[in-house]
Amino acid sequence: MTTHIPSAETLESFKQEMDEIRDDMMAKVGQEDANYIRKIVRVQRFLELGGRAVMVAGFYHWIWWLVGAVMLGCAKIMDNMEIGHNIMHGQYDFMNDPHLNSRTFDWDNVADGDSWRRTHNYEHHTYTNIIGMDRDFGYDTLRLSDDVQWKDHYRWQPIRLFVLMMSFQWAVAYHELFGERIFIGKRRPEGKLPISHAELIKDFLSKIKRAVFRDYVFYPAIVGIFLGWPMFFAIIAGNLVANLIRNVWANIIIFCGHFTEEVHTFDAAECVNETRGQWYYRQILGSSNIEGSKLMHIMSGHLSRQVEHHLFPDMPSYRYMEAAERVRAACQKHGIPYNTGTLWQQYKTVVARVFKYSRPPKKTGEMANA
Repeated sequence: MTTHIPSAETLESFKQEMDEIRDDMMAKVGQEDANYIRKIVRVQRFLELGGRAVMVAGFYHWIWWLVGAVMLGCAKIMDNMEIGHNIMHGQYDFMNDPHLNSRTFDWDNVADGDSWRRTHNYEHHTYTNIIGMDRDFGYDTLRLSDDVQWKDHYRWQPIRLFVLMMSFQWAVAYHELFGERIFIGKRRPEGKLPISHAELIKDFLSKIKRAVFRDYVFYPAIVGIFLGWPMFFAIIAGNLVANLIRNVWANIIIFCGHFTEEVHTFDAAECVNETRGQWYYRQILGSSNIEGSKLMHIMSGHLSRQVEHHLFPDMPSYRYMEAAERVRAACQKHGIPYNTGTLWQQYKTVVARVFKYSRPPKKTGEMANA
């Protein structure tokens, strides 16, 4: 997809407005934001503990098992999105709370937190949608632009999309290792990462062991000992459903923020010596927002405001709704596209994009922006 590139003067003016919005929002950060995240943590813990307890009541009627699984699924969504993702971006480091520290926080997910910080916080947010540099674009499994060379296996990417949705936390866990071709293909030379491949594999397996033990051994075994082995398997199934709920929701939200029809990709050469104004411009073209209720925004980790998150990744997510009004007005003022729509509208275009680029280009070697 091609687009008109604003003049240097326009981008400088836009940059000044974005800086002003950021400064104004960050100046407000304080006790209100701390109260908000602590409230979210309390709600998440209630849903997690309550969900695990209610699931046990499935011993008396299956409906309680289902209610418990849904509660636990919602708890996992909140833990990963509004809490974990945002804390690991440093949004709440100002609180000096050791439990909410970006460098040490870990989440209820098979993905290692340090690996996420490297691939997402640094690579994705620095090189957003730059082909060959942002490994989050298509997650190395989907072709979503003609800038990516078509190969025969991309014919099957609609099926890959479904598999990726069902197993999203596992894909995120393996993401960095896949980039290094560990376990699959010819392993890439060491040196690019701040840790060795051996350390990367150790952290990967260690986190998986802890997460799998908690959900599929520890909690089921405790229930099974007291209520019988049928409940052992029921709790395993309930935890599996909860993880599936989290995987599907997180995948949909993230894809709607990054891979809609209107999202652009970039060539590395375009971004050499990039100014701050150009960086802001790239973040907006590489993002999409989702309109919805307050609950939807919370359950998305406020990644429904993906444009604002890409512009200001360390700003507490509580501030994105207010910032979005000013960012959208600035985009309109400077003639810069601002992509937003309902969840259904955005996801339809994601699916359409996946199908579109699963087919070979009409002309060999054809290149087009997306």
